[in-house]
Amino acid sequence: MPTMADVARSAGVSVATVSHVLNGTRPVLPHTRQAVLDAVDALGYTPNTLARSLVTSRTRSLGLAVSAISNPYFTEILQGVEAAALEAGYSLLIADPHDDPEHERKVVQLLHERRVDGMIVAPSARPHELVAYLRRHAVPTVFLDRMIDGGMAGGAAGIGPGEPAPWYDQVCAESAEPTARLVTHLAGLGHRRIGLVAGLPGLSTTSERVRGYRDGLTAAGLAHDERLLVSGNSESTGAEQATTALLALPDPPSALVTANNAMTIGALRALRRHGLSVPDDIALCCFDDFAWADLFSPRLTAIAQPSRELGTQAVRVLLDRLEEPRRATRTMRLPCAFVHRTSCGCPEEPGGPEEPGLTASPTLSEKGTAS
Repeated sequence: MPTMADVARSAGVSVATVSHVLNGTRPVLPHTRQAVLDAVDALGYTPNTLARSLVTSRTRSLGLAVSAISNPYFTEILQGVEAAALEAGYSLLIADPHDDPEHERKVVQLLHERRVDGMIVAPSARPHELVAYLRRHAVPTVFLDRMIDGGMAGGAAGIGPGEPAPWYDQVCAESAEPTARLVTHLAGLGHRRIGLVAGLPGLSTTSERVRGYRDGLTAAGLAHDERLLVSGNSESTGAEQATTALLALPDPPSALVTANNAMTIGALRALRRHGLSVPDDIALCCFDDFAWADLFSPRLTAIAQPSRELGTQAVRVLLDRLEEPRRATRTMRLPCAFVHRTSCGCPEEPGGPEEPGLTASPTLSEKGTAS
């Protein structure tokens, strides 16, 4: 089996230079780097990652803990994470916490025990034990999709409500403004009773989309009827039940906003079961675009999240943290796109389905500044 010394002799460089090329520990001239890579290919050299980790205390592996990996939204995030990690020379260990706080802490501990260099985690609605564990062990962490603050982390993490935690970074999509955009769009079409099927209580994405819903009503000059705000618990069955409850109201909504893709499916089931046609009987807009949203009849007007880019950026932020552990923490919010189709009651636009206005550059903040 060829060794690093064999690669060095073949490339005409020192063993240290080979190490710098393979580990990325020091800049190497392009022609020298190429000579080393050519020698690696020619000899079939495979680095001993175990031996390297013993020397460097780094395994060049990352842990990813996200729930509902079968959900197309998280599947696309996973694709972004995997591609970015592979490009940087990192392997990926994946676990599904199932949105259960106790199981979440256990799977993160298992990833940590496998000596991953850092973690990317989409936290549950009650992440107290998770945050406490990660902070206690000083695990470099990026929270993905769902935000954490001092109030959510709770006393177990040693931080108070509203107090920034100085040891983790966050990458997520905008939620409040895009949801408000759906509401004002429906209001502009003449709807005065607009319902929201919201997500699982306790998730930052849920609270932000609820806030956006209320902001949209206010901007449109509509009354806030709390009976029109129901929880679908971020899943299809819950949304079907929540939509059924909305339809049972004495004055049911004429338009509906669903706060994620799974709940859109549940809401559609409930509408079909009640014999209602979209958008003739009730208009529908949804948060989360997905691959087959334009195959429905009518085609679904939706907010499209930059799923793959979220995964890519999470890896980049984590690698920056590993490279410079004492750098200021970052909260990165990526913009969404309003995808204008026909379930809202509008005719198909000849210029294409995407409407600009929610596609500004990502926003980035450091702790101590407004995000």
